[in-house]
Amino acid sequence: MADAARARKVADRIKTLIAAGLDPIVKDPDLGFVTITDVRVTNDLQHASVFYTVFGDEDQRAKTAYLLTANKGKLRSHVGRNLGIRLTPSLEFIADAIPETAAHLEVLLQEARERDAQVAAAATGATYAGDADPYRRDDDDDADADGESAGTDATATDTASTDATGTDATEVVDADNDDDTDRA
Repeated sequence: MADAARARKVADRIKTLIAAGLDPIVKDPDLGFVTITDVRVTNDLQHASVFYTVFGDEDQRAKTAYLLTANKGKLRSHVGRNLGIRLTPSLEFIADAIPETAAHLEVLLQEARERDAQVAAAATGATYAGDADPYRRDDDDDADADGESAGTDATATDTASTDATGTDATEVVDADNDDDTDRA
Protein backbone atom coordinates (compact mmCIF):
# COMPACT_ATOMS: atom_id res chain seq x y z
CA MET A 1 0.00 0.00 0.00
CA ALA A 2 1.45 3.32 -1.07
CA ASP A 3 1.29 6.39 1.10
CA ALA A 4 -0.95 9.36 0.32
CA ALA A 5 1.95 11.56 -0.83
CA ARG A 6 2.98 9.03 -3.48
CA ALA A 7 -0.67 8.67 -4.58
CA ARG A 8 -0.87 12.46 -5.08
CA LYS A 9 2.32 12.45 -7.16
CA VAL A 10 1.03 9.59 -9.31
CA ALA A 11 -2.30 11.41 -9.71
CA ASP A 12 -0.55 14.59 -10.87
CA ARG A 13 1.52 12.58 -13.35
CA ILE A 14 -1.59 10.80 -14.70
CA LYS A 15 -3.33 14.15 -15.09
CA THR A 16 -0.42 15.50 -17.13
CA LEU A 17 -0.15 12.36 -19.28
CA ILE A 18 -3.85 12.21 -20.11
CA ALA A 19 -4.06 15.94 -20.86
CA ALA A 20 -1.05 15.74 -23.19
CA GLY A 21 -2.07 12.50 -24.91
CA LEU A 22 -5.78 13.09 -25.33
CA ASP A 23 -5.77 14.58 -28.85
CA PRO A 24 -3.09 12.30 -30.38
CA ILE A 25 -4.67 9.15 -28.97
CA VAL A 26 -8.39 9.76 -29.51
CA LYS A 27 -7.99 11.38 -32.99
CA ASP A 28 -11.67 12.15 -33.39
CA PRO A 29 -13.00 15.51 -34.57
CA ASP A 30 -16.09 15.06 -32.39
CA LEU A 31 -13.95 15.25 -29.26
CA GLY A 32 -14.87 18.52 -27.63
CA PHE A 33 -12.64 21.02 -25.89
CA VAL A 34 -11.74 18.85 -22.88
CA THR A 35 -10.00 20.03 -19.74
CA ILE A 36 -8.73 17.51 -17.22
CA THR A 37 -9.53 19.18 -13.90
CA ASP A 38 -8.46 16.56 -11.35
CA VAL A 39 -7.27 12.99 -10.94
CA ARG A 40 -7.72 11.03 -7.73
CA VAL A 41 -5.85 7.79 -7.20
CA THR A 42 -6.60 5.27 -4.48
CA ASN A 43 -3.80 4.70 -1.96
CA ASP A 44 -3.06 1.27 -3.42
CA LEU A 45 -2.57 2.89 -6.88
CA GLN A 46 -5.05 0.48 -8.50
CA HIS A 47 -7.79 2.89 -9.55
CA ALA A 48 -7.74 6.44 -10.90
CA SER A 49 -10.78 8.70 -11.19
CA VAL A 50 -10.24 11.31 -13.90
CA PHE A 51 -12.44 14.39 -13.67
CA TYR A 52 -12.94 16.44 -16.81
CA THR A 53 -14.98 19.33 -18.16
CA VAL A 54 -16.16 19.92 -21.71
CA PHE A 55 -16.77 23.30 -23.27
CA GLY A 56 -20.00 23.14 -25.24
CA ASP A 57 -23.61 22.08 -25.11
CA GLU A 58 -25.14 18.83 -23.83
CA ASP A 59 -24.73 17.09 -27.19
CA GLN A 60 -21.00 17.90 -27.21
CA ARG A 61 -20.66 16.65 -23.63
CA ALA A 62 -22.40 13.38 -24.50
CA LYS A 63 -20.15 12.80 -27.54
CA THR A 64 -17.04 13.52 -25.48
CA ALA A 65 -18.14 11.17 -22.70
CA TYR A 66 -18.71 8.40 -25.25
CA LEU A 67 -15.32 8.97 -26.89
CA LEU A 68 -13.48 8.95 -23.57
CA THR A 69 -15.08 5.68 -22.47
CA ALA A 70 -14.50 4.13 -25.92
CA ASN A 71 -10.79 5.06 -25.83
CA LYS A 72 -10.24 4.22 -22.17
CA GLY A 73 -7.97 1.27 -23.01
CA LYS A 74 -5.73 3.32 -25.32
CA LEU A 75 -5.41 6.05 -22.72
CA ARG A 76 -4.61 3.50 -20.00
CA SER A 77 -1.88 1.99 -22.23
CA HIS A 78 -0.43 5.46 -22.79
CA VAL A 79 -0.44 6.15 -19.06
CA GLY A 80 1.11 2.74 -18.30
CA ARG A 81 3.97 3.24 -20.79
CA ASN A 82 4.88 6.67 -19.46
CA LEU A 83 4.10 6.33 -15.75
CA GLY A 84 6.90 3.99 -14.80
CA ILE A 85 5.19 2.00 -12.05
CA ARG A 86 4.64 -1.76 -11.95
CA LEU A 87 0.83 -1.74 -12.18
CA THR A 88 -1.15 0.66 -14.31
CA PRO A 89 -4.26 1.94 -12.53
CA SER A 90 -7.66 1.47 -14.12
CA LEU A 91 -9.18 4.72 -15.39
CA GLU A 92 -12.64 6.04 -14.74
CA PHE A 93 -13.75 9.23 -16.48
CA ILE A 94 -16.17 11.40 -14.52
CA ALA A 95 -17.71 14.59 -15.89
CA ASP A 96 -16.87 17.37 -13.44
CA ALA A 97 -19.73 19.65 -12.40
CA ILE A 98 -17.53 22.67 -11.66
CA PRO A 99 -18.92 24.95 -14.42
CA GLU A 100 -22.54 24.18 -13.52
CA THR A 101 -21.85 24.64 -9.82
CA ALA A 102 -20.03 27.91 -10.46
CA ALA A 103 -22.90 29.19 -12.62
CA HIS A 104 -25.42 28.22 -9.94
CA LEU A 105 -23.37 30.00 -7.26
CA GLU A 106 -23.18 33.12 -9.43
CA VAL A 107 -26.98 33.12 -9.76
CA LEU A 108 -27.36 32.76 -5.98
CA LEU A 109 -24.86 35.56 -5.31
CA GLN A 110 -26.69 37.85 -7.75
CA GLU A 111 -30.01 37.14 -5.98
CA ALA A 112 -28.39 37.92 -2.63
CA ARG A 113 -27.03 41.22 -3.97
CA GLU A 114 -30.49 42.16 -5.25
CA ARG A 115 -32.09 41.35 -1.88
CA ASP A 116 -29.43 43.34 -0.05
CA ALA A 117 -30.12 46.29 -2.34
CA GLN A 118 -33.86 46.00 -1.61
CA VAL A 119 -33.25 45.93 2.13
CA ALA A 120 -30.90 48.90 1.90
CA ALA A 121 -33.47 50.84 -0.14
CA ALA A 122 -36.19 50.05 2.39
CA ALA A 123 -33.93 51.07 5.28
CA THR A 124 -33.06 54.52 3.88
CA GLY A 125 -36.35 56.14 4.89
CA ALA A 126 -37.11 53.91 7.84
CA THR A 127 -37.51 55.20 11.35
CA TYR A 128 -37.74 53.41 14.67
CA ALA A 129 -41.17 52.21 15.73
CA GLY A 130 -40.55 53.43 19.27
CA ASP A 131 -37.57 55.11 20.81
CA ALA A 132 -34.20 54.85 19.17
CA ASP A 133 -32.98 52.96 22.24
CA PRO A 134 -35.74 50.57 23.40
CA TYR A 135 -34.11 49.87 26.76
CA ARG A 136 -35.03 52.05 29.70
CA ARG A 137 -32.11 53.75 31.29
CA ASP A 138 -32.81 55.65 34.48
CA ASP A 139 -29.92 57.48 36.09
CA ASP A 140 -30.98 56.20 39.55
CA ASP A 141 -30.98 52.57 38.38
CA ASP A 142 -27.45 52.92 37.01
CA ALA A 143 -26.20 54.29 40.33
CA ASP A 144 -27.86 51.42 42.27
CA ALA A 145 -26.35 48.84 39.99
CA ASP A 146 -22.88 50.29 40.58
CA GLY A 147 -23.36 50.19 44.36
CA GLU A 148 -23.12 53.97 44.68
CA SER A 149 -26.50 54.76 46.11
CA ALA A 150 -26.72 58.22 47.58
CA GLY A 151 -29.92 58.00 49.62
CA THR A 152 -29.95 54.39 50.84
CA ASP A 153 -28.45 53.12 54.06
CA ALA A 154 -26.95 49.68 54.65
CA THR A 155 -29.35 49.09 57.54
CA ALA A 156 -32.36 49.70 55.32
CA THR A 157 -31.46 46.80 53.06
CA ASP A 158 -30.79 44.52 56.05
CA THR A 159 -34.22 45.10 57.61
CA ALA A 160 -36.01 42.83 55.17
CA SER A 161 -33.56 39.95 55.24
CA THR A 162 -33.07 37.12 57.70
CA ASP A 163 -29.77 35.54 58.61
CA ALA A 164 -28.89 31.83 58.37
CA THR A 165 -30.25 31.00 61.85
CA GLY A 166 -33.68 32.28 60.95
CA THR A 167 -33.63 35.33 63.20
CA ASP A 168 -34.73 38.60 61.78
CA ALA A 169 -31.85 40.83 60.76
CA THR A 170 -33.81 43.86 61.95
CA GLU A 171 -33.42 42.75 65.54
CA VAL A 172 -29.68 42.36 65.12
CA VAL A 173 -29.35 45.80 63.54
CA ASP A 174 -31.55 47.35 66.21
CA ALA A 175 -29.49 45.68 68.93
CA ASP A 176 -26.35 47.13 67.43
CA ASN A 177 -27.98 50.55 67.31
CA ASP A 178 -29.06 50.26 70.95
CA ASP A 179 -25.51 49.45 72.00
CA ASP A 180 -24.30 52.54 70.17
CA THR A 181 -26.78 54.77 71.94
CA ASP A 182 -25.92 53.30 75.35
CA ARG A 183 -22.27 54.11 74.93
CA ALA A 184 -22.90 57.67 74.00
